[in-house]
Amino acid sequence: MSERNGRLFNRELSWIEFNARVLDEACQGDVPLLERLRFLTIVSSNFDEFFMVRVAGLKAQCASNPEWQDLSGLTAREQLDRISSRVHELVARQYEVLLGEILPALAGEGLHYVSSGNYTQAQSRFLDAFFMSEVFPLLTPLRVGNDGSMPSIGNLRLHAAFLLKSNIAVPTGPLASFLETTGVLPTVGHQGSPEEHPSEGDAAPFPLAIVQVPASIPRIVWIPGEDGQTCFTLLDDVVLLYGQRLFPGFSVEESLLFKVARDADFAVDEDRDEDYIAAMQEVLVSRQSSFAVRLICTGDSPSILRYLKERMDFEDGDVYRVRGLIDLPTLADLANVEGFDRLRNPSWKNYWPVGLPADVPLWDELKRTDVLLHVPYESYEPVVRFINDAADDPSVLAMKMTLYRTSGDSPIVRALERAARAGKHVTVFVEIKARFDEARNIAWARRLEDVGVIVVYGIARLKVHAKILLVVRRETDGIRRYVHLSTGNYNDKTARFYVDMSLFTSNQEIANDATLFFNMISGYSAIMSTRRLVMAPIDLKPRLISLIEREIERTVPEHPGRIIAKMNSLADPEIIEALYCANRAGVRIQLNVRGICMLVPGVQGMSENITVVSVIDRFLEHTRIFWFENGGADELYLSSADWMPRNLDRRIELMFPILQENIRNEIRDVLLLYFADNRQSHFLRSDGSWVRRRPESGESPLRIQEVLHDAVKRRVELFEQEPQREFTVRRT
Repeated sequence: MSERNGRLFNRELSWIEFNARVLDEACQGDVPLLERLRFLTIVSSNFDEFFMVRVAGLKAQCASNPEWQDLSGLTAREQLDRISSRVHELVARQYEVLLGEILPALAGEGLHYVSSGNYTQAQSRFLDAFFMSEVFPLLTPLRVGNDGSMPSIGNLRLHAAFLLKSNIAVPTGPLASFLETTGVLPTVGHQGSPEEHPSEGDAAPFPLAIVQVPASIPRIVWIPGEDGQTCFTLLDDVVLLYGQRLFPGFSVEESLLFKVARDADFAVDEDRDEDYIAAMQEVLVSRQSSFAVRLICTGDSPSILRYLKERMDFEDGDVYRVRGLIDLPTLADLANVEGFDRLRNPSWKNYWPVGLPADVPLWDELKRTDVLLHVPYESYEPVVRFINDAADDPSVLAMKMTLYRTSGDSPIVRALERAARAGKHVTVFVEIKARFDEARNIAWARRLEDVGVIVVYGIARLKVHAKILLVVRRETDGIRRYVHLSTGNYNDKTARFYVDMSLFTSNQEIANDATLFFNMISGYSAIMSTRRLVMAPIDLKPRLISLIEREIERTVPEHPGRIIAKMNSLADPEIIEALYCANRAGVRIQLNVRGICMLVPGVQGMSENITVVSVIDRFLEHTRIFWFENGGADELYLSSADWMPRNLDRRIELMFPILQENIRNEIRDVLLLYFADNRQSHFLRSDGSWVRRRPESGESPLRIQEVLHDAVKRRVELFEQEPQREFTVRRT
């Protein structure tokens, strides 16, 4: 994956290699079968979004400016060619693992996928009745016009295409000619087989019909099994098998299942569209009919495939022909099927934080100490309860928070509604531009407005990606403010499998900064300096560069400086150049980067002191932690921002310091453990390849997520074993 300039890896190819690491988890024989399947579906889902956004953007760039080069020195055309080559390799590997390993092994465990050519008589009878009663009434076959005109094909919607042959004797004479021109009957010349009448130009192999597979019916169809087998087939198998019934008077000569990914890399013109919500809703509708960027299909019909390619302007590299099951993301529900817990990871409980009182409001504890929350090892419930307590406490006067992504039935949104109804001053910054969550966020925003919440719909040309909550409470000694800051979204669902850290504090300086922050992003307040919180796009990048430069200034051969950072992606060229400078000064740099990494490590004279690792495991690593040794007076920060141009230059982000020493030490120790993982960790080489780390001879296996879970579990067990303390009361 080495690129032309040698200083930066290509962003898109680096992201693809992240998915290769995810796919590698699906290839591991010691991973439970349903978890392996889950990893396969994640890869497919990731690629769907990648093609809709990144590949679509490259195609537009290729058309508008063919000579343009990215930071790695590649043109858009070169990137598209390399993307196609590598993704085809990975998709082929996906299906090798799915069809050759996972599905046969699942069948051996009693969970059996039955394809349409292998139904028993009992299964066929069941599916016949199922099709006629549940599926047939929902199907709408759409004919392709004589001129090759195509019906609407929605983005990421699964479709079946049928090439038909008329079984009706075609009449002759004036009436037949009229029926042909109206499309009621096929033209006389098209009664034969598809091979006898190949398509020419844009004309369709006629007659051709396209049917959308209903999204309102579960795609996994459970069917009768034998000998204790739990059997299922797919809805698309059923549609293909019984599709003949949609076309009386015709026989099905060929069929094809396909899914199209369309361009989603466009947004509202924020300088021209005054009704922002209406304009955003138009964008969401437009995604269903924007230009097509990828075709995934299964089936053996060269005629239909040729027609689809011609009508939607697909190049050969845009077409992904797969064997068997298509649209893997919709199989994610199969990983949760009941009765097969043995084929999943052992359950890891998330625990209420040790020492945090569960029966009193959190602010009573925050008067005494800051509180760190590390999910999903610890429960997300303290965040939900903190917001609920604030909503219900009559002493709470105001609540302000940001919402970037949240769950479908969010208890946090319900609490905010309740707070507004109770007369509290509630302000919520809902980011409408959160890609693919726009519709949900619009719905939340309107629902909150209906009950009196002050809703701010983000900021023009910037995404509000910071995660912050401010609670203002009247107490006996005056007004006191409490702040929650996080590396992850206010989403109680994803907090069960995303690794994030957050801080509760009543620190006065942080509370003052939080107040200034909300004032700055809510209206006409001038940009003001803050003491503790660091905000993008104002001063986050300059602060990071200054912290790196300070490490250079304080490094000496006897005591080299040290930087340890953990993030999702590293792609900002200015930050990378600063790290290269630090490397040349002798600073030791350890980076844990889950996804994209454009920095090239291990190059003599440029990055020989830089190590890059990536951990892929059962939980999605999402924390952003930055530690600087600072000559012995170490500093540690958590942040909502990755080191990418979009985070540092085009989003509202926050980085916040961990000021309490015991919490700072705890996070630093966790951070160091990530570089000791020798089971789920991969090393990045200077050629762009990633190598899975294995325990060396005499080295004990260490899996960081397991270590962190067991540590929290042990801490809880020890706490519960401590004798309950009681006061001895003296009486006369």
